[in-house]
Amino acid sequence: KRIIAETGAGQHGVATATIAARLGLECIVYMGADDVERQKMNVYRMRLLGATVVPVTSGSRTLKDAMNEAMRDWVTNVDSTYYIIGTVAGPHPYPLLVRDFQAIIGKEARIQHLEKTGKMPDALVACVGGGSNAIGLFFDFLNDTDVKMYGVEATGDGIESGRHSAPLAAGRIGQIQETHSISAGLDYPGVGPEHSFLKDMKRVEYVGCTDKEALEGFHEATRKEGIIPALETAHAVAYALKLAKTMTPDQTIIVNMSGRGDKDLHSVMKAEGIEM
Repeated sequence: KRIIAETGAGQHGVATATIAARLGLECIVYMGADDVERQKMNVYRMRLLGATVVPVTSGSRTLKDAMNEAMRDWVTNVDSTYYIIGTVAGPHPYPLLVRDFQAIIGKEARIQHLEKTGKMPDALVACVGGGSNAIGLFFDFLNDTDVKMYGVEATGDGIESGRHSAPLAAGRIGQIQETHSISAGLDYPGVGPEHSFLKDMKRVEYVGCTDKEALEGFHEATRKEGIIPALETAHAVAYALKLAKTMTPDQTIIVNMSGRGDKDLHSVMKAEGIEM
């Protein structure tokens, strides 16, 4: 009867709070205190839905610490509580479970692309924090070796600055370091084990986009498509724009638009020095 979850950008928290409200279940959502501040709209949505949002003030005050606190709650209250993990990380079977649910993204994208073009896409692009939206897009195409795949990590202020969230591009075995990204959902030092495997076997190429590039992608998608993307998604948009310049006009890219950006307007305005 008791549901808990962690959330960074707030999307998973809102989804969990929604179904808990629908089914009349108690819902506790752990969220880093810094993310509570920069994702006020989704925090308010969760509270409207009856969930208790718990700001986590330990560590980096972001997603890593929210997941840690949710794990502590779960092991303490395991008899009464189910933990809905929001990404393809954590203990088995969560990476597999979340991947299989998210795989509907790739299944539908494959069908729709074939219907519209009569061929397979040349490339897939998705942002990678924990990696659930990306593995959801990639999974149904893994055996299609002609389809290139790009997972876009948040390189924040740049890899060389040390202020980034790119464990696949720049991580190493050792102590967990604090991360930085303008996007709350990518501000995380871990990644799903399947992404690590796909990197090592060279099936997926993991690349990065900085905060600055993500903001450019945010504005470009908004102006050209009328879609205000989440800052997480804006990293994928930014990389797709770079990738497109290396391709021919008859080639196609599927970009996973994994979140909406109304939740991020406050963060974008703050980054660009715009006062309300």
